[in-house]
Amino acid sequence: MQPWPRTEEEALAAQDLLRGRVVTAPGPASPATVAGLDVAYDDSGDRLGAAVVVLNTEDLSVRDTAVIRGRPAFPYVPGLFAFREVPALMAALEKLTVRPDVLICDGHGLAHPRRFGLAAHLGVLTDLPSFGVGKTRLIGAWEPVGEGRGSRSALVDDGETVGAVLRTQTGVKPVFVSVGHRIDLDTACALTLRLAARYRLPETTRAADRVCRDLLS
Repeated sequence: MQPWPRTEEEALAAQDLLRGRVVTAPGPASPATVAGLDVAYDDSGDRLGAAVVVLNTEDLSVRDTAVIRGRPAFPYVPGLFAFREVPALMAALEKLTVRPDVLICDGHGLAHPRRFGLAAHLGVLTDLPSFGVGKTRLIGAWEPVGEGRGSRSALVDDGETVGAVLRTQTGVKPVFVSVGHRIDLDTACALTLRLAARYRLPETTRAADRVCRDLLS
């Protein structure tokens, strides 16, 4: 990915190339470590803080943390948002001393207009199992989700299942899970539930969000 795309045309070409490298695989059912990745922006939108927090899956203790302060690497273009954040997140990943077994992004993977969101992008570049857990829908429609924890409905776009709408806490708004690379949807949903034992969002996302926001405070 050097040099980094500078124009929309270059980014679209890079996205097409990388999308062809996505691997469909079951993924690790019981990973020892998981990493949450998140990016926060200052009020101007010109500065960002990127954070990666690695947790022990068993007890959710923090194994490692890496942060980067920087600027968006690409203008805002719908469908190409990952190009703004990937360089900072990759730089943070390179600072880790513990290589995580799975990457969990605050965003989307397959549930993307071009089927290649942030989770897929990072998964291909690192070749690590990856998926996204989004707070809001980017694309797709779904049938009503049951109110109980663990209930889910297929997220469908143009007749294709691109993710799952998953209820992580009874009576709380669901999240949107979509695979990125080297993991399947059932495994991603099961791991999301395991990591969201108390709150709507998985602890990976919560931990990374706290760290990157602290960078800009």
